[in-house]
Amino acid sequence: MSNTTARIAVAYHSGMGHTARQAEAVAAGAAAVPGAVAELVPLDELTDEVWERLDAADAIIFGTPTYMGSPSAVFKAFAEASVKVWAADLGWRDKIAAGFTNSKAMSGDKLNSIVDLAVFAAQHGMIWVGLDIYPGWAESTASIEDLNRLGSWLGAMAQSDADLSAEKAPPETDLRTAAALGARVATVTLRHQRGSLAA
Repeated sequence: MSNTTARIAVAYHSGMGHTARQAEAVAAGAAAVPGAVAELVPLDELTDEVWERLDAADAIIFGTPTYMGSPSAVFKAFAEASVKVWAADLGWRDKIAAGFTNSKAMSGDKLNSIVDLAVFAAQHGMIWVGLDIYPGWAESTASIEDLNRLGSWLGAMAQSDADLSAEKAPPETDLRTAAALGARVATVTLRHQRGSLAA
């Protein structure tokens, strides 16, 4: 058995706190996997420390609220600033990547944000990991409490009613789905590391 530790960074922006709760759930899911550690990396201020923490990570899970059908301006500023990593011989090449987003509407065109995150990761030469959960809440006997109730595979989605604070939204089912994404990324990262050591 390898003593390798998978370092998972959850790099996110949150406007009103709802996406931060989703980020915390992602990190908790990743950290629950034996051999993995997870840390939250807020993107509000792009300090040297932020870039160093991301460089040290084996996997980066990107998170953003969906505003007007796309990632927030703060996240976009981070993505554009990452060109210095890209220019340094694809500094994030072969890191595992994944993504999550939150909006107030059930759809809110969240898929567009997740696609944006996946393309961003691809341009950095990263390896994208999605959800491996069948869609919940998709039959007459199903429940809003089902995992993946919003039916996304490319990344984890959450929905927060506009009149609820971050203490009350997103709902627990969406947070459990976020945790499942974090756990999957941690598992895949450990597997990837073992394969790299054997190669």
